Amino acid sequence: MKTILVTGGTGYIGSHVCVQLLEAGYQVVIADNLINSKRDVVDRIARITGKTPAFYQTDLLDLDGMRAIFRAHHIDGVIHFAGLKAVGESVAQPLRYYSNNLTGTLNLLTAMQEAGCPVIVFSSSATVYGENNPVPFDESMPTSATNPYGYTKVAQERILSDIAAAQPDMSVLLLRYFNPVGAHPSGLIGENPNGIPNNLMPFVAKVATGELPRINVFGDDYDTPDGTGVRDYIHVCDLAHGHVLALEYAFGRTGTDIINLGTGHGSSVLELIHAFSEACGQELPYVITPRRPGDIAECWADTKKAKEVLGFTAKATLADMCRDSWNFICHQREEAE
Repeated sequence: MKTILVTGGTGYIGSHVCVQLLEAGYQVVIADNLINSKRDVVDRIARITGKTPAFYQTDLLDLDGMRAIFRAHHIDGVIHFAGLKAVGESVAQPLRYYSNNLTGTLNLLTAMQEAGCPVIVFSSSATVYGENNPVPFDESMPTSATNPYGYTKVAQERILSDIAAAQPDMSVLLLRYFNPVGAHPSGLIGENPNGIPNNLMPFVAKVATGELPRINVFGDDYDTPDGTGVRDYIHVCDLAHGHVLALEYAFGRTGTDIINLGTGHGSSVLELIHAFSEACGQELPYVITPRRPGDIAECWADTKKAKEVLGFTAKATLADMCRDSWNFICHQREEAE
């Protein structure tokens, strides 16, 4: 039975991946500083799976703390999610983003190298395709970015690729995924960021519950069917399944490979808002605001490689994603009462 270290494992995507890793028979160790997640997620993962992952409240900036995890466990592979991820915040705080995301990854790789752990699946992003590539984005396209967050992903991809080239036994898989939404069908885990959400779906959900007054739609003058930004929204459970398949693939090879995880089609911001309105049974107020710095008009995946290499195809619809997100919100409200 292989043991997998999941950095950022109590976060939104990380927690869903932990569930599917445990259900697939892996042992799981979580490292998370809880800056944007909660400790009780570990207990919720255990409730869903019947298995409790090991948990360390550790920041990747603490190299000695990371070394201690590798001393305590024989780690066979790593799935690396941990990092700051808000586009707008990265524009306002570039030094913080470069320092945190790059240093954290370098520390993780140092600890891995010292422990002889050769396999890493990296949580990259479609943001590395920048604004000059035509949609759909495929893995052979040149990378760039439109904001500091995106450039940290570009830089981390390069760091990982260079280290894999220098270490012939190393296996690096760069997963470029698109816009995760939805929640686990149990309603126990979902996207629940601390403070004001940076991503669209949890913001929409907080408007639906009355916690926020309206949805801000950043621009309606893009060259898209309804003028709002178009994104490839993928259900987080589909995405988690893709990570398990990617990990299995990574164990059977060496070198670096790059794979998109998305649905292969785009939906607009207004389409998502209307779908969530259907799921929660009420019209949601929104207001058009100026474009957000660093955003692009359209973004969706070419998914041929994921299907050919991993046998992966996303199955959930936008309606499924909104239904499960609303179920998670309702479950949380019931628990709070």
